[in-house]
Amino acid sequence: MRYLHLDPSFTPFGESLAFMSFVFNGGEPHIKITEEHIGEEVTITHRLNSFNDVGLLLVATDALRRMDVKQITVLIPYFPAARQDRVMVSGESLSVKVYADIINAQNYNKVLVFDPHSEVTPALLNNVEVIQNYEYVKQCLATIGEEVLLISPDGGALKKIYKVSEYLGGIAVVECSKRRNVKTGQLSGFRVYEEDLAAKHCVIVDDICDGGGTFLGLATALKEKNAGKLSLVVSHGIFSKGFEELTESFDTIFTTDSFRDIEEGKVVQFSVI
Repeated sequence: MRYLHLDPSFTPFGESLAFMSFVFNGGEPHIKITEEHIGEEVTITHRLNSFNDVGLLLVATDALRRMDVKQITVLIPYFPAARQDRVMVSGESLSVKVYADIINAQNYNKVLVFDPHSEVTPALLNNVEVIQNYEYVKQCLATIGEEVLLISPDGGALKKIYKVSEYLGGIAVVECSKRRNVKTGQLSGFRVYEEDLAAKHCVIVDDICDGGGTFLGLATALKEKNAGKLSLVVSHGIFSKGFEELTESFDTIFTTDSFRDIEEGKVVQFSVI
């Protein structure tokens, strides 16, 4: 098996095939694989943060097939538009299906995704293999090194967190909830369904941190219920609004390299693989 790491800072497997890539003046990504006789099996890895990233993946796939590569596996750790997995209001697209259709059209031998937002993404993808977040959460808790409560930020995350808890031997889970205005995205009504958290270390586990509003609201609600230390464990760290408020609310923030590389003192980053 050979590997083609299209993002030079994301190399989860062995050494990458040598290649050159660039973007034409018209905006089109292009690639030239500079090695010959690369065999019949290749795994491509890429972090898809834009349509140009998708375009580079597609032209790389075409280039490999023209080099007689027969089996191609692709690792897409953060699957784009995974949060857009249902149509909330008239006029919206089902964006995750758009991306899934593009990927399915490539007829990959296997598609690896890490901790997708919901069951919709793997249901839409052909030949998919989900990398669960269980071992990643285990690494985070080992770093914390003390008894914790797992905090489910909302009902949508509860099923996944109970599976994590079972994998880790039955760590106690506390359910929380919030309200979201589907038209404006505004959050309100954060609730913790436990009267006294007994000053225990509370660890929120979720798949994505974008702006962080959910977690800031929950941090306040947890402190009101006598939480001790607070940690945040997210699989995909976008952090579109930076870290200032989050690092004020949380003792430690954990994430992976699925979306981007992060250099921030209170953020611990693990590799997806």
